[in-house]
Amino acid sequence: MSEQSLRQEERRQQHTETPPAHIDAGDAGYSKSLKARHVNMIAIGGAIGTGLFLGAGGRLNDAGPSLFIAYAVCGVFAFLVVRALGELVLHRPSSGAFVSYAREFLGEKGAFVAGWMYFLNWATTGIADITAVATYTHYWGMFTDIPQWVIALIALAVVLAVNLISVKIFGELEFWFAIIKVGALVTFMAIGIFLLVTRHPIDGNDPGPAMIFDHGGVFPHGVLPMLLVIQGVIFAYASVELVGVAAGETENPEKIMPKAINSIMWRVALFYVGSVVLLSMLMPFTSYSADQSPFVTVLSNIGVPSAGGVMNLVVLTAAMSSLNSGLYSTGRILRSMAMSGSAPKFTGVMSRTHVPYGGILLTAFFCVLGVGLNYVVPSKAFEIVLNFAAIGILSTWAMIMLCHLLFWRRSRAGLVERPGYRLPGSPYTEIVTIGFLASVLVLMWADGGPSRLTVMALPAIVLALVLGWFGVRNRVAGRR
Repeated sequence: MSEQSLRQEERRQQHTETPPAHIDAGDAGYSKSLKARHVNMIAIGGAIGTGLFLGAGGRLNDAGPSLFIAYAVCGVFAFLVVRALGELVLHRPSSGAFVSYAREFLGEKGAFVAGWMYFLNWATTGIADITAVATYTHYWGMFTDIPQWVIALIALAVVLAVNLISVKIFGELEFWFAIIKVGALVTFMAIGIFLLVTRHPIDGNDPGPAMIFDHGGVFPHGVLPMLLVIQGVIFAYASVELVGVAAGETENPEKIMPKAINSIMWRVALFYVGSVVLLSMLMPFTSYSADQSPFVTVLSNIGVPSAGGVMNLVVLTAAMSSLNSGLYSTGRILRSMAMSGSAPKFTGVMSRTHVPYGGILLTAFFCVLGVGLNYVVPSKAFEIVLNFAAIGILSTWAMIMLCHLLFWRRSRAGLVERPGYRLPGSPYTEIVTIGFLASVLVLMWADGGPSRLTVMALPAIVLALVLGWFGVRNRVAGRR
């Protein structure tokens, strides 16, 4: 064979051979301690959080029964995002999750943006969670005199201690948190259905479908309020991507992940959409408020005072669960970044029990700043951080869909092989989802107030990311 023929054959092999799988140094050192039951309940816990238990009351008051439409639409897109993440997980399980995939498909710059925007998401969500814990605790008279910031600090200390021990303890705690949340919702829905069937009066109102139509119908204030609450509804689904992070510490993710992810869809339909429709038929939408969980509102008005207290304990559990998940996931994400040089070196350290405690402590530090926010403006702390958390969520979901789109393109070029478990409708699904996420930013601007200020802060966030990248790029280059 001539020299020219040899060169042609060599070039052909380079184009046809599948490149070696991407290896993330941040995946080393973890124990595979999470079992199938842990991952399944983490998926449930990610789909049921403070956004439903606390946020639904104020949103019902704003948008009326049409809130169920907002939950349904956002739930569909949340499922598509986690389905895309699930396919990437089966392509290559990683504790760095979408940050690791951004590094593979977008390079270190993409991983840097994905990681720090996710950190913004959970640092602010953590503040919202400890604020929610303090709000729930004040429901009981014995805690009324305790300052909100003190309760927030205690909650943070407890969850931080749990996360620093081991991933197995985290998994067990999250398992039981999810059991409590699901059990409480099922019990509430059973009580609600009983009240509907028996037409038991609630606060002088007869429950039933007429409750919706006698108080302005599905859209009592028009369609616009329903559209404007979508930004807050997105926050309700903020933890669905957690199941992808947990895959890196799970045995046999190929078997566990598809089942856990597929179950999210019907849980969204049952618990979110079903709960809002039920709440709308039990009491007028004007009876609910942002100051109290809507479930507590109903149970406190059926003549059993202790019922409200029990449900309040459950929703407090949901807030603790969300905080627990945030510390867990950011610890893993920051370690993946630290190993490539795009996060502080100390966030890459791992304990003898295989816990990346550096990143967990960094997130906890920013949550402590949230304790200060509870001290300065206790009545506005939740709303302030909610908007910034929404920005982090939107960017994280968009990054997941962008990574999947690039993954799909590589599969079309024969460079990678898609697993059997796939996101349906590619590449249109990714494009439509990214378009939806962009439209949420427009809605935030249209909403005015804190939401518009958050959108106006985007240039400052972009500038911080640019300056941050220039600050670490030499270190990142040195790790390659």
